[in-house]
Amino acid sequence: MENGLWSSGASDKNKSMVEQLQTYGVVRTSKVAEVMQAIDRGLFVPPGGSPYFDSPMSIGYNATISAPHMHAACLELLEKNLQPGMRALDVGSGTGYLTACFALMVGSEGRVVGVEHIPELVATSIENIKKSTAAPQLNDGSLSIHIADGREGWPELAPYDAIHVGAAAPQIPKALIEQLKPGGRMVIPVGTVFQELKVVDKKLDGTVSIKDETSVRYVPLTSKEAQLHAN
Repeated sequence: MENGLWSSGASDKNKSMVEQLQTYGVVRTSKVAEVMQAIDRGLFVPPGGSPYFDSPMSIGYNATISAPHMHAACLELLEKNLQPGMRALDVGSGTGYLTACFALMVGSEGRVVGVEHIPELVATSIENIKKSTAAPQLNDGSLSIHIADGREGWPELAPYDAIHVGAAAPQIPKALIEQLKPGGRMVIPVGTVFQELKVVDKKLDGTVSIKDETSVRYVPLTSKEAQLHAN
């Protein structure tokens, strides 16, 4: 989604941004509203950006931070799988914003892992999180960010109750389905020219159901080399 829900009068405060998302019906649950208000998006957007404007923004290295309404939509889709004590994996964690939101939702008794294949983004995201309300979880180890190929997930801490993928895969990586816990849910954009945000639910018996949520436009989920040399 290149265009946001509103194109003028963007709020200059995080709280107002969340209230706008509530007004438009994107943020529906009190938990998602609470977490998005607690994690200031302004800490996760490069200098000179407009952190509270409903639009994706470049974060360098041919990567982007999604628009606030997309982050809100994904948090709502995963909310039941981000309860205290649960485990979450954020693939393509970028600036660390959504990873920090996940951490607040599962709490210090849970576990959140972000994976990102650009080392500079990993370093920046850790610094961003240190400034946020998720900093204590970075310190106690319940939140961690790692340099890795997101297509392979992070098997060391699998299975996960929730998996979020922040880049579009040509097809759903098998490794991520394998790392999804029975009863777990994954939200992943899939496609090349045309992309759909897919919701993948693994039932308790291990069978998988997939449904299309909405049409989207994300950067590709690819190798580090292909991403850095993308035109």
